[in-house]
Amino acid sequence: MSGSTLPRLLIILTGMLTSASLASSHNYTDALSKCILFFEGQRSGDLPPSQRMTWRKNSALKDGSDVGMDLVGGYYDAGDNVKFNFPMAFTTTMLSWSVLEFGNLMGSDLQHALEAIRWGTDYLLKATNVPDSVVGVVGDPNGDHSCSERPEDMDTPRTSYVVTKERPGSEVSAEFAAALAASSMVFKDSDINYSTLLLNRSMQVFEFADKYRGSYNVSIGAGACPFYCDFSGYMDELLWGAAWLYKATGAADYWKYVRENIDKMYSTVIRNFNGVPVSYMNGAVTEFGWDSKHSGINVLVSKWVMTDPGSSSPFIPNADKFVCSILPESPTGKSVTYSPGGLLFKPGGSNLQHSTALSFLLMVYAGYMKGANKVVNCGNDVVITPDRLVNFTKGQVDYILGSNPLGMSYMVGYGPKFPEKIHHRGSVLPCLDQHPQRIGCRGGDVYWQSQGPNLNLLTGAIVGGPAEDDTFQDSRNNVPQSEPTTYINAPFVGVLAYFKSLFP
Repeated sequence: MSGSTLPRLLIILTGMLTSASLASSHNYTDALSKCILFFEGQRSGDLPPSQRMTWRKNSALKDGSDVGMDLVGGYYDAGDNVKFNFPMAFTTTMLSWSVLEFGNLMGSDLQHALEAIRWGTDYLLKATNVPDSVVGVVGDPNGDHSCSERPEDMDTPRTSYVVTKERPGSEVSAEFAAALAASSMVFKDSDINYSTLLLNRSMQVFEFADKYRGSYNVSIGAGACPFYCDFSGYMDELLWGAAWLYKATGAADYWKYVRENIDKMYSTVIRNFNGVPVSYMNGAVTEFGWDSKHSGINVLVSKWVMTDPGSSSPFIPNADKFVCSILPESPTGKSVTYSPGGLLFKPGGSNLQHSTALSFLLMVYAGYMKGANKVVNCGNDVVITPDRLVNFTKGQVDYILGSNPLGMSYMVGYGPKFPEKIHHRGSVLPCLDQHPQRIGCRGGDVYWQSQGPNLNLLTGAIVGGPAEDDTFQDSRNNVPQSEPTTYINAPFVGVLAYFKSLFP
């Protein structure tokens, strides 16, 4: 992370602070610390002496042995024990972007954020160690989901699912490239050798992803679907990876790749899935998350084209459409709905992944807009300023932290009232310190059926969140509402760092 960006960023933040009508509602410093701590609860592998979430212990120490690789480490994506590398790579990208934009505002939490990134990148390097191949998943998802075991006990198949030249997976490979490129910038000042390793690997993996095109949905089948099927096609990941590589290297070929291929992301594609031709429209400029990178590409690129009219299209117009599709006062068509309490919603489960990811993009775009003295015109005299984006995002943040109709914080361990029965094996079952004897496949069912709170506090975990009427069922069996994921927390790290700076 470059310290040279600090003065300009502080000027931007100061400008927003003096002109925005904001009032502190929460302890954002505490929330940030806990948001980062959560990642220690998701660690797989041989845990370090510095491990702060001490009820978690070593797990999955033989991962990769089935393919002759060392795949120990990385993160469990959510409440179970599979390492889904597509969302894990996205998590690493977003943690890196959070540090690149807001790391100078994190204070003592910056070191922990860097450790969280490096835990991910060390694993991503292992998963790309064999040329022209990328490990897409570790752990048989169906076998894993048939049992309810602590990570430390699990004996379900730890199958390694690998994409290759013959069985490509461009979406997962290109997301790896994005994560490695973004993280290379994070470590550029503090560890140049590690940064160089990350960047070189990113370029190699991107070349593989682009040269051998295909979807991992087909290549590794049950390892990906139905859990993390890619529904938006892989072109968005290829453009996302190229954009990050251009940001990391400044090499003109990557920028040329983005400009020449951007229109291909907005077309209908026909994919042969299990022998059935399926039509997908993958051109929604308002989508962003582990599957769809569309609006993220436009916001990322906007930083270097916002003041260059010759290069701004279609990136700036599409980033502006993204903003107008979210803000409630905009007269244009909406990409989200809102609960009575004000939380944004998109279709599907685990809704807070949308609130945190979109809030992050809005905060980043607000900073870029402020630096370029730009506003967004949504029509009918509705003009969106950077300060308005800050105010809007603060509303989403405060809702998640407890300013909602239930007075419920959706971050475990933050505030006086938070979910106590989350869907997470390590949190539900007694830890090894409490119960050193092995707990078998169904031996933990009694704990899942308990009406009491989980035995171990997964501090900082943000769960899927409430229903669209603001109700919430604190139940381990309500997976869409009660399960945390790494990609809910990752973008929230940057957002919380920003508000910590406004309300220290």
